[in-house]
Amino acid sequence: MDYGVELPITKLNIDPQAQRTLNERRAQTIAKNMVREAIGSIIVSERSDGELYIVDGQHRWRACALANISTIRAEVHHGLTQAQEAILFLIKNRESHKPRPIDEYQVGLTGGVPLFVDTDRILEKHGLTLGSTSTNGVGAVSGVLQIVDRYGSPVFDRTLTVAEEAWGRSAETWDGMLLGGIGAFLGRWGDLVDDNELARKIMGMGTAAKWRSEILSQSSRGGFNNSGTGSRVTTAYRLVANAWNKGRKAENRIEP
Repeated sequence: MDYGVELPITKLNIDPQAQRTLNERRAQTIAKNMVREAIGSIIVSERSDGELYIVDGQHRWRACALANISTIRAEVHHGLTQAQEAILFLIKNRESHKPRPIDEYQVGLTGGVPLFVDTDRILEKHGLTLGSTSTNGVGAVSGVLQIVDRYGSPVFDRTLTVAEEAWGRSAETWDGMLLGGIGAFLGRWGDLVDDNELARKIMGMGTAAKWRSEILSQSSRGGFNNSGTGSRVTTAYRLVANAWNKGRKAENRIEP
């Protein structure tokens, strides 16, 4: 590793698989308020072919280009693989400006991080993508990753199966609150639950749109402090538990 290397900005490249999406507006803001001495050092990887790729600092690099600054100081790493570059990016950005969840997810896949790889494997099994909500896409990146992180990929797999069996395949089915509630319920009580029965009981309580409306209504009754995503997932969890308990004797119920 070499410190304090002055590099021409024209010699630096971006690998989209190991970087977040460039935010041009952010780069323009940096350029507008540019203080040359305060730029600091970016992190660069020199690959085996001699090409230089930015690991961290692409917005400062772009700001230099906009401000007609021809060089930038860098910390240069040698011999990193693309996966190692991606992991270094995640480490550095957890310490500073955290990337968007979808950027972190894509870079984590490149780095072979198990959380992201396991999530991607289950999504692909169900014919789904991550990043935007649609019939075949889940927009709740953070919510999905939380299910896998807390309860494991098998629970996430079951969550998607139950949701689709209950509500069919639609954008509303993949709502982050709904998946979060089902995932939390299966994560805690999965050993006691039959997934087909759970799906039937959830379906019996209404459409995904009706569930979402009820969750928003209940989670907002406690006031502003109870209206966040965490509260909504907790509300969804309670509604899933109530659906499961409906018609059961007291001794066979699961406490919400």
